[in-house]
Amino acid sequence: MNSMKIKIALVFLGFYLNSLAQGIVPFMDFNNFLSSYENGFFRQIEIQPISNLKTGDELAAYLDLRGNLRLYDGKERRDITLLNATYEVSDHILAYMIAGGLKAWVDGKNFNLTSFASEYAVKDSLVVFLDGRTRSTNVFWNKQSIMLANIFDKLEMPEFIGDNLVIYKDASQTYNVFWKGRNYEIGLFNQEFKGFPGTDGRGQITFSVGCDVFCFNDPFTQSFVVFEDGEMKDIESLPVQKFMAARGFVAYEDINGNLWHYRKGVKTPLSNFGATKWMAKDDLVTWVENSYFFAYSDGVKTEVANYSPQDFQLKNNILAFRNILGGVDAFVDGKVVNITNQLDSEYMIFGNKVLTLLPNKSAIVYENGTKYSN
Repeated sequence: MNSMKIKIALVFLGFYLNSLAQGIVPFMDFNNFLSSYENGFFRQIEIQPISNLKTGDELAAYLDLRGNLRLYDGKERRDITLLNATYEVSDHILAYMIAGGLKAWVDGKNFNLTSFASEYAVKDSLVVFLDGRTRSTNVFWNKQSIMLANIFDKLEMPEFIGDNLVIYKDASQTYNVFWKGRNYEIGLFNQEFKGFPGTDGRGQITFSVGCDVFCFNDPFTQSFVVFEDGEMKDIESLPVQKFMAARGFVAYEDINGNLWHYRKGVKTPLSNFGATKWMAKDDLVTWVENSYFFAYSDGVKTEVANYSPQDFQLKNNILAFRNILGGVDAFVDGKVVNITNQLDSEYMIFGNKVLTLLPNKSAIVYENGTKYSN
């Protein structure tokens, strides 16, 4: 019986330690050495200067002193290649290219995507790339490469790529979307619609692509359309002025200037006073209304500040912004917290944490109601 209790305790300890190990907060200190905050502690990862640091919630890719590509994932520092490479990271994926050879690093493994890549883009669960040999648009998803379309004319990267969706044109110039292993046809928009809301300067249709959803103004039906749960849904019978897709929802400004939130068949009014400077990303919508700064998260509208911030960042369910004194505040878990009033501080969001770098490159990390300093 005692041995069984010990085994159960070890299992729960393993789950606990694994949950603690998730997520890193990488940054370059005043020596340009790589450091990282993890689980309440700061760790020095490199003892020599690094360059070209690119980060996500779980990964940090960089060049060491000799120009070699390295990766740190919170568990170990890995040498990826000694050759000259271009590279990009998302929260979960590293993609890098050497003389046309494109590879992806996911969950501790390298995957060969193609030897003839010309361009690529990296998102949370996707790598979208062009293959010059097959003249095709491709996606790496769920640890497998999938050809989306053969292009016989000019081979171009898709313009609209979200966290787990990519909108692309096939050989007939018909728009399609790839989502969770399936392709859905959107439609053929081969005419110019200059002046129509939701088109670019050339009169071409534009989309906003998030995670699990995308939206656009349909120039044929004159309606505002949202792709949700594998279906195209008319949300407004008239085109809207501005729209943004986020994580499972969209925010949009209708023809009367009202700001709305839409998710799973429910439309929620956010502002009818001419919201300005508004943005939707991941789990949040923010906007300025009569010089007051608001946020909408988890079904609750909150006044974040009684001024319009100079700059702000959204990621996951966190809003970080420049406060009125020139320091950094954050809206986390439904409340506003002050991180620092030090002028000219830099800030970034990683997972559920906010990193602030002071002018002397010392770091403050806000996590779960506590500030940690190195």
